[in-house]
Amino acid sequence: MTHVHSIRLGRKVTTVAALAAWLWASSIGASAQEIIPLYTAEVPNSKASDIKESGAGTGLLKGITKPTLEYFRPAPDKASGAAVIIIPGGGYGVVVYNGEGVNTAKALAEKGVAAFVLKYRLPSDAIMPDKKIGPLQDAQQAIKLVREQAAQWGIDTGKIGILGFSAGGHLASTAATHFEKSYVENASNTSLRPDFQILIYPVISMQDSLTHGGSRDNLIGKNPSRQDVELFSNELQVRMNTPPAYLTHAADDKLVDVDNSIAYFEKLRRLKVPVEMHIYPKGDHGFIFRHPGWMEPLFAWMKQNNWLKN
Repeated sequence: MTHVHSIRLGRKVTTVAALAAWLWASSIGASAQEIIPLYTAEVPNSKASDIKESGAGTGLLKGITKPTLEYFRPAPDKASGAAVIIIPGGGYGVVVYNGEGVNTAKALAEKGVAAFVLKYRLPSDAIMPDKKIGPLQDAQQAIKLVREQAAQWGIDTGKIGILGFSAGGHLASTAATHFEKSYVENASNTSLRPDFQILIYPVISMQDSLTHGGSRDNLIGKNPSRQDVELFSNELQVRMNTPPAYLTHAADDKLVDVDNSIAYFEKLRRLKVPVEMHIYPKGDHGFIFRHPGWMEPLFAWMKQNNWLKN
């Protein structure tokens, strides 16, 4: 197998993110029906700071201290009862909110899926006592919130999935492999396990041979402990109860090596977790902006599993 070496980037905005912003700016967007605060009480694992959120004009967000879900409601006659929480990427340095989040949510809602775009806190020592767990807390809280309010939105509590791009794929796969430990208040013991996971050119591993350096540096630091590297290398955290998965990547990805997806696929397959993978020969990182039909095999997979109406 040919290995494409991952690029160790400290920069926070990739060319893919810039392309996402341009594509969003050149499209006509519709507003979501609802912006939902992720936490009604104090945001956990947070500390006072003067950091302000920025990037609304470009769709590349940073400085997030008040995470939210943006809800895109499917038409009642199309609604399948399924829901997907969408986690945009950005190397854990920005959130590619519009290009990967909002556009994907619209496409899912059009197919009958209740779609929620997660605006999550990026790991930062300036706003968090423990930056390693901040994004995971927000992902777990999103699952908990959607599951607990499913009835009012017409959602089936057994059809709540998670979808992530790039570093957002790392966060989605973290939520899919770390659900047995709650990192948020959960007195009601609501299940934090996603019912399925959809990972698009994901960062999976924190190990030297696979990881995207910028994502790892931002999440667990430039000199992480072996324990943290293994804990957040999600190919090492797969168990028999890990949710079914759909993976897609480009073989020529020069930013996040396709071996991230392949290693995850192999671990899932060996443990008999249902998994489907689509690898494009070309497309590089962020291929969704160059392959307009990339969601068609995903929709077919969702129909086969009864998460979309046939």
